[in-house]
Amino acid sequence: MSKPVCVVVGVGPGNGAALARCFHREGYAVAMLARSTELTAALARELDGARAYSCDVSDEADATRTFAAIAADMGPVEVLVYNAGAGVWGTIEDVSAKDFEHAWRVNALGAFLAAKQVVGPMKKAGRGSIVFIGATASRRGNVKTAAFAPAKAAQRSLAESMARPLWPAGVHVALVVLDGVVDLPRTRKMLADKPDSYFIKPDDVAAAVFSLTRQPRSVWTFELEARPFGETW
Repeated sequence: MSKPVCVVVGVGPGNGAALARCFHREGYAVAMLARSTELTAALARELDGARAYSCDVSDEADATRTFAAIAADMGPVEVLVYNAGAGVWGTIEDVSAKDFEHAWRVNALGAFLAAKQVVGPMKKAGRGSIVFIGATASRRGNVKTAAFAPAKAAQRSLAESMARPLWPAGVHVALVVLDGVVDLPRTRKMLADKPDSYFIKPDDVAAAVFSLTRQPRSVWTFELEARPFGETW
């Protein structure tokens, strides 16, 4: 029997890699998407049955081509985790129109294009999970989030607008609102004075996402907030 397929969009050394490893451990064939395959190709060699795909998911033609290749190589997608994110920190005076558009293209348009590729087959199968990795910025704009917050807010609205018609069709759409700093070597270096408990652990994020895909249908979660206990909120 072939393994179910999980696609993780936006695989870097933190949450993306942890998501790929988690779903692989749980018996999935994992397709990993990133603009470059430098990291994902090495990860694919580590995870038996995983595949790395180079994809700019904010480009419609590239997204369509990549998901067609995944379907041909691996089979229908049962789980889609959209982890791609981008944005610069700055006020309305600091950020450019290009910065604003780039944040929207990666966080919102890319999420739309990736979801479009899997919704039809999931509805036909009567099952599936689509999980978006969001941020607190989707709830409110702050001083330095003039580009990032509108993009994440658009992503959240997209997820909610998808959940309403897709839940009845058996497709669980959910959003994980991450609030905090992801534990990475570079963030540890930048915040060397912070304790271990200050950081979001990628493996814990992955476990939380996986748990969403295993919820009984009578208690599906739409929005899960995830933050370290010490995070101010």
